[in-house]
Amino acid sequence: MKLVIAIIRPEKANDVLEALYRADVRGLSISRVQGHGGELDRVETYRGTTVKMELAEKVRFEVAVSEEFVQPTIDALCEGARTGEVGDGKIFVLPLERAVRIRTGETDHGAVTPVGQ
Repeated sequence: MKLVIAIIRPEKANDVLEALYRADVRGLSISRVQGHGGELDRVETYRGTTVKMELAEKVRFEVAVSEEFVQPTIDALCEGARTGEVGDGKIFVLPLERAVRIRTGETDHGAVTPVGQ
């Protein structure tokens, strides 16, 4: 099992959700986050004052998947999030030691497999 984490542009979140759905990847968490990567610094005007924006708004997807869904998940994330510009985001894949579905007590593979499959 792996935990796939993607940090992407907020405006691409719906495209990523659609791509994950088409890839039969279910069960995910989404959070709004702020961060700084390779983007150039932005300057914005706020109440008449020029402010240097050092942190960019991003969306963080977390998807726990079994081994056979790791690559389809990565492919779907890339497909939905890619614009070709700096700031498209990053994907991190981490080993997932254990997963437990609270409702049924299923563990590991059974806990990350969508209900009904």
